[in-house]
Amino acid sequence: MQHDEIIWQVIRHNHCSFMAKITTGNFCRNPYNVTGICNRSSCPLANSRYATIRDHDGIFYLYMKTIERAHMPNKLWERVKLPRNYEKALEIIDKHLMYWPKFLVHKTKQRLTKMTQMRIRMRKLALKTREKIMTTPRKEKKREARREEKAEKAAVLDKSIEKELLERLKRGVYGDIYNYPVKEYNKVLDMEGLQAASEDEDEEEPEIEYVEGYEELEEEDDMEDFGGLAIGEPQLDDYTVGVDEDDDDETIAVDRKRVRKDSALAQRKLEKDELGAKSRKKTRVLVEVEHEDTDKRQTVVQ
Repeated sequence: MQHDEIIWQVIRHNHCSFMAKITTGNFCRNPYNVTGICNRSSCPLANSRYATIRDHDGIFYLYMKTIERAHMPNKLWERVKLPRNYEKALEIIDKHLMYWPKFLVHKTKQRLTKMTQMRIRMRKLALKTREKIMTTPRKEKKREARREEKAEKAAVLDKSIEKELLERLKRGVYGDIYNYPVKEYNKVLDMEGLQAASEDEDEEEPEIEYVEGYEELEEEDDMEDFGGLAIGEPQLDDYTVGVDEDDDDETIAVDRKRVRKDSALAQRKLEKDELGAKSRKKTRVLVEVEHEDTDKRQTVVQ
């Protein structure tokens, strides 16, 4: 059975963990103390019937303790939510503490008044703009600077390692040792190739090219010149050969052999010139077929 006087004697003269002794007096750290002073009437432990006001996130609650719930520690305190209106809160306190000691009712209302004033003052201070002093410790600055330097060095090292690995993969140093994703590797190589090409294009100066505007016309004229010639073995009748009536048959046969030989040489020359027409300018080749016995000449234009 609970006895308030025995509890107070033990707490006051032996030991209490909530007691704070200073030069001005003894105070109580218990959050349920209604006044904050360590004395017999304000001690929440030595009074089986007790009431106080507590704040939870800006909302005030009326806490009450009775002797009937002393055997249930989990239900020892009963709380009632108080409205934000000060007058209505006082009415609820009077309603629930109607038959309680006048001293406890007065201290409870006094605590409600002080807490309401404190809340109003906090709102006013929150609306005012005040300067906030921020400290910048030197140790933290130096530590952050060292960390940044280390991070930069690590980033450069990672890039150099990545370049070296890519170059080794390109050279085929590893061979089939590692099973790496081929698609991603090819994408990286393509991106590097595009970047290198764009940089080379930006750095290199454009080359100057010279183009002949009448080159096509000359080719057409040359083709017209070749149109009159047949690509086969030329006939003897195509050449004008002067033969005297007094010459015998042997002289005519020799002349025919020479004409055929000259025509074969001319045909080979034509084939060589057609093959080299793309790499050099086309020129005109004059082939003269002479007859020993006559002064007449036949000119072939190539």
